[in-house]
Amino acid sequence: MLDRRITQTFVELADTLVLRFDTIHFLHTLIERCVELLEVDAVGILLADQRGALNLVAASTDQARMLELFQLQDEEGPCLDCFHTGQPVECAHLAQEPQRWPRFTVAAREQGFSAVHALPMRLREQVVGALNLFRISPGAIPQDAVELAQSFANVATISILQVRALRHSEMVTEQLQNALNSRIVIEQAKGILTERFQISVTDAFSLMRTHARNSSQLLSDVAQQVIDGGRRPDEGRQGLTPVRAPHSPPA
Repeated sequence: MLDRRITQTFVELADTLVLRFDTIHFLHTLIERCVELLEVDAVGILLADQRGALNLVAASTDQARMLELFQLQDEEGPCLDCFHTGQPVECAHLAQEPQRWPRFTVAAREQGFSAVHALPMRLREQVVGALNLFRISPGAIPQDAVELAQSFANVATISILQVRALRHSEMVTEQLQNALNSRIVIEQAKGILTERFQISVTDAFSLMRTHARNSSQLLSDVAQQVIDGGRRPDEGRQGLTPVRAPHSPPA
């Protein structure tokens, strides 16, 4: 069953020759599969924009999201080192090596993480980002899991670059930029849904992804609808309603 899921994941990551390829949805599929198939607790992805600056485009949990944003703001951390060197960066026990990234280590422990392994998203000399694996418990990620994660990252990188290459020359750098622009809209919509439905940021994003998939829309289009709605997102948009956990407060 595991081998079958791995094979299915490679098929998903390679299937980019589709109409209106959605980069954000694609990258969230990647992090979901990493959490599902690898011995990790959270995953994040940083991608470079057309100026070469790193941006957060995907995170599997709110804690990973906060830690990735901290790295970018503080300009310190293993994921940045991985991107700049193009080489994997590993720390199996952050508490035992606080001198490597002093501020990042404190932030990671505050978010509940004890170990990290960052993998480059690169093709030859071109590095487009980093795939970052986080663990709550200290200890190195098994080598076979690391190799599988790197294979996922390689296929994802090739897929992204392939889609870019298929488009005319003036759009070569626009693919990732559009994804970053979409992220801004999506973040705004997540905030709106979080406030209106009194749900977590993770649940708000899951709500939009489900609706985008069920209605065959781009995730960024659904997010823009939420922003432009001016009313409760479930009114007039069938299917965009939260499924509440038992502990969730009423809207």
